[in-house]
Amino acid sequence: MKHIFKQGKTNDAPVLLLLHGTGGTEEDLLPLAGMIDSDASVLSVRGNVSESGMPRFFKRLREGVFDEEDLVARTEELNEFLAEASEQYGFDRKQVVAVGYSNGANIAGSLMFHYANSLKGALLFHPMVPRRGIELPDQSGVPVFIGAGENDPICPAQETVDLKELLEKAGADVTDHWERMGHRLTESEVMAGAEWYKTNL
Repeated sequence: MKHIFKQGKTNDAPVLLLLHGTGGTEEDLLPLAGMIDSDASVLSVRGNVSESGMPRFFKRLREGVFDEEDLVARTEELNEFLAEASEQYGFDRKQVVAVGYSNGANIAGSLMFHYANSLKGALLFHPMVPRRGIELPDQSGVPVFIGAGENDPICPAQETVDLKELLEKAGADVTDHWERMGHRLTESEVMAGAEWYKTNL
C-alpha cells in the first residue's frame, strides 16, 4: 500500500496510523499527527480502491452502503500491511493507534470489528458502523474517540450511537464528541481528540 512513514522520537513511541477520507491521499492527515502527538511515529496510508479516480479504502455500492465483501478483504489487506510495515520499519505492532476520517475511520472501525489486538486505540472522525449482525472480537480496554456531527448528512447521528454501543459491548472504552458542522472535520474536533489522547493513550 502506498504510504508515508515518519519515525517518532523513540522506537517504542506510539504509531499514528493515518487513514484519509474519500478522495484523499496519504498527505492529507499529516497535520493531525502533530496536533495529536508530535513525538509519535506516523504511518499514513493511501487507500487501494479508486472510485471515479478518488482513492478509498474499500468499495461501496452507493453512498452509505458498503460493499461488505470488499470491506472484509480490504480490512484483511490493511491488517497484513500493518504487520509487514512493523517489520520493515521496526515498530511495535501493538503500539498502533488509528486516526481516521470518514472512509478512513470506517476501515479503522472495521479493523476493530474483525481483529482482536489490531489497534492500541482509535480516533474515529465521522465514522459509520462498518458491518452489522456480526460478533465482534474482544476489544476489552481499547480506548476509542468518536468525533461526530449532530447534523452530518453522510454519517447520520444514529450511526455514531450504534457504533459506540457495539464497540462498548465488545469491551472498548468509547468517548463520543459532538459538533454541528455537518461532515466537516473541524480543528476543535481534532483538539478535543488530542486532549482525549493525552488522557487515554
